[in-house]
Amino acid sequence: MKGFILRTLVSMLGLYLASELVSGVEIHGLRSFLIAAVLLGLANAIVRPILFVITLPFTIVTLGLFIFVLNAAMFGLVANFIDSFYVAGFWPALFGSLIVSITSTVASWYIGPKGEIDVVVVKR
Repeated sequence: MKGFILRTLVSMLGLYLASELVSGVEIHGLRSFLIAAVLLGLANAIVRPILFVITLPFTIVTLGLFIFVLNAAMFGLVANFIDSFYVAGFWPALFGSLIVSITSTVASWYIGPKGEIDVVVVKR
């Protein structure tokens, strides 16, 4: 449970950064950030794997670049379900999803498999 909450907070941070850095992505209200983060996690856990399998030939032909389109689609899908989450089009969705992905990747370097913050200190 601790890991779920921590990853949701990281997604909220990524969504906040996307709304601040990308023109065309707007999210209003803390509740909207929370709902968007949870829905984005659910969409990435349930819908994205199905779409990945269906679009696997496109992913192979484009040497993996089609995965960016899938990420933008999940970002836009979540925006369609929340009234106070607005995405202006494909490019803002793409750049917004990149910011959320980068934020999540950097945070996952410090979050261990049990959902706790792990810091490794090497003494020489």
